[in-house]
Amino acid sequence: MFNAVEATIGGIHAAYQAGTLSARQLVEMYLDRIEKYDRQGPRINSIITVNQEALADADRLDSALKASEPGRQLSGPLHGIPVIVKDQIDVKGMPTTLGSVLFKDFHSERDAFVIQKLRKAGAIFIGKATLGELGAGDTHGSLFGSTRNPYDPTRTVGGSSGGPAAAIAANFATVSIGQEGLASIRRPASWNCLAGMRPTAGLVSRGGVYSGWPSLQGSLGPMARNVTDMARLLDVIAGYDPSDPLTAHGLGHIPDSFANQLSPAGLKGARIGILREAIGYQSEPDSDDFAKVDTVFNESVGELRAAGAVLVDPIVIPDLKPLLALWAGNPLEEESFQRYFGGCANAPFKTRAEVMASPLFSQTVHGVNTRWGKTTTAEAHYAYLKARDRLMTLVLQVMADNRLDAIVHKAVEHQPTLISDGVNPPWVDQKGAPFLNTHLVFVPSVVVPAGFTSDNLPTGITFQGRPYDDARMIRYAYAYEQATLHRRPPSATP
Repeated sequence: MFNAVEATIGGIHAAYQAGTLSARQLVEMYLDRIEKYDRQGPRINSIITVNQEALADADRLDSALKASEPGRQLSGPLHGIPVIVKDQIDVKGMPTTLGSVLFKDFHSERDAFVIQKLRKAGAIFIGKATLGELGAGDTHGSLFGSTRNPYDPTRTVGGSSGGPAAAIAANFATVSIGQEGLASIRRPASWNCLAGMRPTAGLVSRGGVYSGWPSLQGSLGPMARNVTDMARLLDVIAGYDPSDPLTAHGLGHIPDSFANQLSPAGLKGARIGILREAIGYQSEPDSDDFAKVDTVFNESVGELRAAGAVLVDPIVIPDLKPLLALWAGNPLEEESFQRYFGGCANAPFKTRAEVMASPLFSQTVHGVNTRWGKTTTAEAHYAYLKARDRLMTLVLQVMADNRLDAIVHKAVEHQPTLISDGVNPPWVDQKGAPFLNTHLVFVPSVVVPAGFTSDNLPTGITFQGRPYDDARMIRYAYAYEQATLHRRPPSATP
């Protein structure tokens, strides 16, 4: 009998073509696991809405495969692959709740651009996952409470794409789609022992996604239990979309396939700069928690060398911390909000001011009140833009002077936060998350599992490259993954 735990796209497709597995059977396996471990047992609490059409979609794909006998031709590169998406991405027939009581009944009645591409590729949508409410911070929300980390249910999964990460770590689907504004894909990927990436801005459309154009900072990205599946998912979702003009930047930078360029020897001869300076959000380098992650990172550096990489250790980026400190909020959030809801016939609110005037706004989590209560002045935004341009040049200069192919740093500098510390004072949120790539916007970052701390919590490393060097970073992450095989499923969801 087929085992859904740690199943890969390639393994699923082989079983489909051999006639030993149907899409209906696979979807039923995942739905059973959601009921057993997400709703009950450890109550991971990662799924907001289960797609009521998932089994019907599976039946249609099974019928199409049977009709193609004797060749059993798959209908697309993701034929029958169950996918979970962050609940700020529109899927027709399902609500887009943003994890908030404010939007619990909101249906956009459209498919986001990436959802259209996934449907065409044959994907099946299992459900929509939890997130930091309204895309803010760790995965807590007024609609669902808190999502629990499958590796330690007393801890958070990170955020804001914590639900898609926990769901894939716990084997509730095969792959997932997250969205990142600060470290919203990379941190949950690291804390849930996954491969995940923030692609270079413009590679993947945000059309039909809350917090998209004209903002530059938000990016959709793939999350998976292995780098190959992550790359296969990116192959499908990358592409130009006129509704998101930022994707015009990506034209000419998308290869025929990210997945077909992978090699276990991909790190041999690669020059990798090791960034050791503590740059995570509110990191505490003198803490025991930081030291545990640092110990694993030191082992990872040795593993990179053993895999054939040529290391420049350490590298120093001039003025790094002062420039990062000039990070400012997004003054385009209001326009982004209005563009997103302006495309919906039944939008519950037309402006952010209307949202904040709602009596329900007082029920939102602490992170929402903190984020929405801030304003970004034109002066602060201008200082940030200058810092971003300066830092991009400095990073590229360091890479050029040292002939680097990539920079490697800790994916997160601290262990997963205790849920109790995130929902009560001191409101610990996003602690230890490096946002160098977010600050730079137009560079890719790929996270891959790097092992476990002494108390068995996952950590990861990040490969960061030059603008639109996504394929190379994926190759390096794959080579590291194959050399180390650090991924292991959580014991809480056996």
